[in-house]
Amino acid sequence: MSEISAHPSWQLSPAFPGRAAWGTASRLRAWQEEALARYRELDAQDFLAVATPGAGKTTFALRAASELLADRRVEQVIVVAPTEHLKVQWAEAAAKAGIQLDPGLGGSRKGRSRQYHGMVVTYAGVAVRPFAWEALTVRARTLVIFDEIHHAGDNLSWGEAVASSFALATRRLGLTGTPFRSDATPIPFVHYAEEADGTRRSVADYTYGYAEALRDHVVRPVVFMAYGGGMRWRTKAGDELAAGLGEPLTNDITAQAWRTALDPKGDWIAAVLASADKRLTEVRRHIPDAGGLVIATDQQQARAYARALETISGEKATVVLSDDAGASRRIEEFSGSQQRWMVAVRMVSEGVDVPRLAVAVYATAIATPLFFAQAVGRFVRSRRRGELATVFLPTVPILLAHAGALERQRDHILGRPKHDEGDLWAPEEALLAEANRSRDTADLDDGRFEALESQAVFDHVLFEDRQFGLFAEPTSLDEADYLGLPGLLEPDQVASLLAQRQRRQLARRVRQERRERVPETVSLHRALEGRRKELNSLVSQLARVRGTPHSHVHAGLRREAGGPPLAQATTEQVEARIALARRWLAAS
Repeated sequence: MSEISAHPSWQLSPAFPGRAAWGTASRLRAWQEEALARYRELDAQDFLAVATPGAGKTTFALRAASELLADRRVEQVIVVAPTEHLKVQWAEAAAKAGIQLDPGLGGSRKGRSRQYHGMVVTYAGVAVRPFAWEALTVRARTLVIFDEIHHAGDNLSWGEAVASSFALATRRLGLTGTPFRSDATPIPFVHYAEEADGTRRSVADYTYGYAEALRDHVVRPVVFMAYGGGMRWRTKAGDELAAGLGEPLTNDITAQAWRTALDPKGDWIAAVLASADKRLTEVRRHIPDAGGLVIATDQQQARAYARALETISGEKATVVLSDDAGASRRIEEFSGSQQRWMVAVRMVSEGVDVPRLAVAVYATAIATPLFFAQAVGRFVRSRRRGELATVFLPTVPILLAHAGALERQRDHILGRPKHDEGDLWAPEEALLAEANRSRDTADLDDGRFEALESQAVFDHVLFEDRQFGLFAEPTSLDEADYLGLPGLLEPDQVASLLAQRQRRQLARRVRQERRERVPETVSLHRALEGRRKELNSLVSQLARVRGTPHSHVHAGLRREAGGPPLAQATTEQVEARIALARRWLAAS
């Protein structure tokens, strides 16, 4: 086995596999230094580090490993990773830190070169041969690094295999950057504290969240561009329904409207892809190699989206499918190229890093917080100070809730009551399994659902749990204002510029309404429908700014402007409330 010097030649970027953010390339980041100090101070067998995606967990772990090897406190390193793709990524990263790890690409064989300091294996690989990994661990003093350790709780067999294989390891270092689930399956080697309600909550030894990373310019700020619009579809029972995406609907109707929006043949997804491509063009004015990613639900939709993007941009998109043997190679080729778009299914899990990604389209119906956090995590890795990430998504309440909760931390909770249906973080293995299975052919029941029509409307921009902008038609000046945000902005500049664009949109809307009048030929119900929609958009803005429910804002407007409930209000009464809401918003 090769020797590790006490001061190895450190060639690993703090942001591996990307370039380090501005001002951090020549040294460890402050959080990494702090986490290492905590690791040395505790000097414990187990250590759990929670750090937001893109912060540099790999660099922290390998620095800790190099110190332990150099001090001869351990003799070998085993890294357990979620996917085959990440095995190679870990081996490449370790080599830059002076640690040679065998990614096991040669298949099943006896022995390995003595030049290696250890090896990389997947959680699934440990489950297949737990006794072999146990024997390997006890053969020498071993540090085991668990990349995204929550995967050890994915199913009982994986957890049991990990627990038995590495129970006698000298040191165990757990890493995670995405939210833990709430379920009854404990994660091996994670410490839990008893809560007052009888549940047990995971306790991290060091935590570095998205809010702290954003403050330190380690990750990019993310703006979410939400698109709603009218949907029409035929249900499995043969009924034809219509609803607006983003309107208050039942869960079933919301799911069906969402599914209609994502239909490749509809106008909604075509308009959103076109808007995302315009946004990417704007970003590439400041970051020439910036790329975009469309996250699709299944393989059929992924290929259809890729064809649409080729028509829109004039450039062929890379399609990455999880069961494709060349998926990892395609990701690497795209990462090192100048190509505009990649469309992927199931390839947004932790560690699948393409640092140049700056624009995303969330075109999947997967609504679990874990998957959403993994997807957004692909875009927060910062290469230079001021980079801005943009995520396009449908105006679906649960997605907006996930986006607004981006800065929250999440611990693993054991023993959560099964009837707690209001928890967004409820058990989600079945949903992820459904999302992760191949769908080359549709389900039998799918043939009875038919998307008939979809229209896209720009709804608003969400940034730091604040909403900016009013609904606007695609290709309009109002939408262009937000698509044209510079690709390089500091976080405080993002909020300031969004507020400025919103004021400009409000002023433009007022001038337009002074010039125009509703034509006599327009029916009263259509005129009222349009004005109520405008009022509801303003109320939604005010509710977010003030942190109060929509009903409270409506009640306040009614108290000051007078009149009956909105459903009974006349055109003039609705206009009075719109004018008042605009004044309140301008003063906010």
